[in-house]
Amino acid sequence: MQRLYLQFYATILLVLAVFVGAALLTWRFVEEQTPQYLDVAAELTGALLPDLDAPQADDQKALEALHRKLRFDLALYRADGALIAMAGRPPPRFDPRRARVGWRRSPNGNTFTLQLPDGRWLVAHQVRERPSPTLWIAGFLLLLAAAIALGAWPVVRRLGRRLERLKTGVEQLGGGNLGARVQVEGRDELASLAESFNRSAQRIEELVAAHRLLLANCSHELRTPLARISVAAALLGDSADARTREELKRDIAELDHLIEEILLSSRLEAVKGLEHNEPVDLLALAAEEAAHYDTEAIGQLVTVSGDRLLLRRLIRNLLENARRYAGDGPIDVSVANDAGRAVLEVRDHGPGIPEDERERIFEPFYRLIATRESGRGSGLGLALVREIARRHGGEAVCLAADGGGSRFRIDLPAQ
Repeated sequence: MQRLYLQFYATILLVLAVFVGAALLTWRFVEEQTPQYLDVAAELTGALLPDLDAPQADDQKALEALHRKLRFDLALYRADGALIAMAGRPPPRFDPRRARVGWRRSPNGNTFTLQLPDGRWLVAHQVRERPSPTLWIAGFLLLLAAAIALGAWPVVRRLGRRLERLKTGVEQLGGGNLGARVQVEGRDELASLAESFNRSAQRIEELVAAHRLLLANCSHELRTPLARISVAAALLGDSADARTREELKRDIAELDHLIEEILLSSRLEAVKGLEHNEPVDLLALAAEEAAHYDTEAIGQLVTVSGDRLLLRRLIRNLLENARRYAGDGPIDVSVANDAGRAVLEVRDHGPGIPEDERERIFEPFYRLIATRESGRGSGLGLALVREIARRHGGEAVCLAADGGGSRFRIDLPAQ
């Protein structure tokens, strides 16, 4: 039982069951005790009946008189169990060795056994015409328990719903919905917890928003000195050697690419869903991008629904990653339709990626050791690839390629 409100409710039911059982056991225990009034009753009854050596006719007459007044079936026995006299229905079999003084309840009636001071036994039996008091008490306790159980259910369920709403808010916040809040109900500890959660969520949202704003502003501000550096590099002309000019252009291009990816990442975090949604020929789009890298895209015509610019960026980042790490080997690009799914694969023939790092390379700013040593890449390209794929309802994974290298597989829903 995993639901908290069900655990509360089961605890209440268990307590009620223990209470009813304990009450019934206490009643039976008290009922079976032999109080002092039985001794008094034995003395009085002995005084009403004839003496032990009186004729049997006197005993019979006395029992019939008691029978008319009490309306009990009566039987008088000697100390050894021999029947002396009876009035009313024939009595059940009597064994003095097993007889116990007091009331005994049975399915067919109530029996009252009393031992007189002279050793004789008087047994009074009454056929049950109405339910036993024990049954009445048990029924009342069960009815009371059922009423408490029914009354406790709405209270426990309301408490459970509040906990479920709080859990939903926590899950939404953990899933990236920074605007998730929970309703504050009542003035108890749960209400205080909901208020604390809302304050924490508000603070987290403000911090993340400030972080995104700072990142976006820094990226924009970097564009101005970057433009100046580009102009200065162009003005160098022939005063600098060709190698210096080429390295400067490459550094500027890499810095510009990094800023562009940071801006795109910030926009994807700020905007939920797709800004544009249109049919896109995935094979044609892959062929256009592959042409910039002196390779071809092969496969089937597959149409997906999504943002053309984002899908173009996804393919470009995969090709750029393959060119950076493929070495001198070719780059293979293919598109296929697999059971209603558009599958894009980009394979390189480089050194490959260790199996334990194939998932981590999709983390922002994570780079392999060889990449960090060479100073190539920023670690944002593949993170954007997975984010764009998931934004389109798909997934991006890195697989081992036959014969070496790496194979990146993008799975998207096809139209």
